[in-house]
Amino acid sequence: MSRHDMIVIGASAGGVEALITVIGSLPADLPAAVFLVMHIPAQSPSLLPDILNRAGWLHAIHPVDGQAIQYGHIYVAPPDHHLLIEEGIVHIVRGPKENRHRPAIDPLFRSAARTYGTRVVGVILTGSMDDGTAGLLAIKRRGGEAIVQDPQNALFSSMPQSAIAHVEVDHVIQLSDIGPLLAQLVHEQAAEQGSFPVTEDMQMETKLTAMNMREGQKGENVGTPSVFSCPECGRVLREVQDGDLLRCRCRVRHAYSVDSVLAWQTEAVEEALWTALKTLEESASLSRRLVHDAHNGGKDSLAQRFGKRVQEAEKHAAAIRQVLAKSSMDTMLNTSADLVANEKQESPAISQDDPQNER
Repeated sequence: MSRHDMIVIGASAGGVEALITVIGSLPADLPAAVFLVMHIPAQSPSLLPDILNRAGWLHAIHPVDGQAIQYGHIYVAPPDHHLLIEEGIVHIVRGPKENRHRPAIDPLFRSAARTYGTRVVGVILTGSMDDGTAGLLAIKRRGGEAIVQDPQNALFSSMPQSAIAHVEVDHVIQLSDIGPLLAQLVHEQAAEQGSFPVTEDMQMETKLTAMNMREGQKGENVGTPSVFSCPECGRVLREVQDGDLLRCRCRVRHAYSVDSVLAWQTEAVEEALWTALKTLEESASLSRRLVHDAHNGGKDSLAQRFGKRVQEAEKHAAAIRQVLAKSSMDTMLNTSADLVANEKQESPAISQDDPQNER
């Protein structure tokens, strides 16, 4: 008789405090294994296992690839690597980023859903953006349980709000209640696996994240081509309609939610503005020097021409500086969205039959 003995947890901004609360309330004899992803910079050492070992009774570690799964253990994704689950073991892979993160929450949740189905309990805690939503949706499709921290109780509400908006969540509860609920669920019987089959797309995407090269050619056909490019590699993004959740993947397996693509475009717009400002200021500075040299050489007409360049550069630089000074993140997002809309209107639709469209 199967129970809910596989617990997967995803957290991002504000996640350390939330995880301390949840893990600290789990009993020492918990008949389940816990798997955890929290977004951390690739080059930063992760002290999370040590923190969680001090917070509660369970043993937290950064696992090695192929390590056996044991009850009473917390398996924490190491920096710059995805944590995946297969039957009885964990995999640590440096696969393509998802939602601009590695480790990312969606790959862990998706692999757990594929392998253990109804036995899985997925938990989304505080965090920005929407990583974990697609993975939690996969868990529900395989008959697992979905728990989300109450957004009003979260330091950062975006991740919980996204999960609630797109997934039929079983429990939306206060942070302090999540640990006791998990301790209860692990003793409850899980539904039969056969009623919730693994979909072909779930199987495919899990293998792509695991860098299964035999699936490479098949993976190119996931979704339909769009007019947008991958933020990581510049290749064409393919749209994946996951219920009412729209996601994207590129040919080399980078994966994004729509919000992640918009966030990247916002950053690209701001970066382009700063680059333009720097270039205009340098142009004005060089033109002023040429004005000075022309005056000293008695070339007044040439000095006048360079003087006009100074005025134009300073005028444009002032306009860009004003935009950067006054623009809020919402304004930047709106600017990015307008650019996307314009691009979609101006770009011809890509034919799925055209073999050149992803070169």
